[in-house]
Amino acid sequence: MAVVTGGSEGVGYGVTYTFLKHKIAKVYILSVSEEVVKGAKSAIANDLGQAAADKTRWFQCDLTDWERTKKVADEIKKDTDRLDMLINNAGRGIMTYQLTDYGVDRHMALNHMGHVVLTSHLLPLMKDTAEKGNIVRIVNQASNAHQQAPSDTKFESLDELNQDLGPNPLYGRSKLANILYSRYFARKVTHAGHPNVLMNSTHPGFVSSKMSKSDILEPFPLGGYAMAAGMEPFKKDQFEGAMPAIFAATVTKDSGQYICPPTVPESGNKLSQDDALADRLMALTRKVIMEKTRSESADQGCPFDDLVFH
Repeated sequence: MAVVTGGSEGVGYGVTYTFLKHKIAKVYILSVSEEVVKGAKSAIANDLGQAAADKTRWFQCDLTDWERTKKVADEIKKDTDRLDMLINNAGRGIMTYQLTDYGVDRHMALNHMGHVVLTSHLLPLMKDTAEKGNIVRIVNQASNAHQQAPSDTKFESLDELNQDLGPNPLYGRSKLANILYSRYFARKVTHAGHPNVLMNSTHPGFVSSKMSKSDILEPFPLGGYAMAAGMEPFKKDQFEGAMPAIFAATVTKDSGQYICPPTVPESGNKLSQDDALADRLMALTRKVIMEKTRSESADQGCPFDDLVFH
């Protein structure tokens, strides 16, 4: 059983397709667009047969809506008694600064915090699966663009997160957070009593996808054309881009690694190896999520449980 966010297009589709090709029992896809999912299921049915397409179940979920994300996690837990793989793949690419309805930078809210919410609420099911003797694996889709995060990143306040740094630094900082979360999790969960619960981050490489073909034109209408069209012959396809994530989801026995194409662990930059920075990131993540989802009085009923941050 697997959950793939953004599993109906791009690298996420490459992951979903590969899982189904290798006879996985079920794939839960979390994404925003039902039309894109229908297209993906149709393509899978054409290539692998209707039975394979029928092994997918779609949940409409914008990961910047943390209360909805929690509800989807609860629905998944009701639907299955095991979860072997969680691929945190959905993301906002190199785009302009924007705040979510919660008043949080959209890159961090989606690429990092939304996946922390999802992971935290699915973690009890994954731990149960691991305790039955299985290795369960969580993958955070990061990027070598983490090197573009500001060198003075501290993760100390929401005000810091909500500065308009520009498209590349905003994206890079969220990808840095993906790597730091994986290394934090390895320390706090894998190596603290749950050796069969692994989390790693991955870099897919330069992939032909919606991010590199159309999203890039949002911040760079002219300059982005070079990446969108001019660089197309040099890009990997979605299946090649999925290789590091597939490896991290099915093969590796390690936790807290940053795995680059094709399946090579790399160190990442200095910031990505900073445990103190990871601790501050996760403390701030918890603080922001709890404050933003508990804006109403507890007496009125809060739909959000306390997160499993360890």
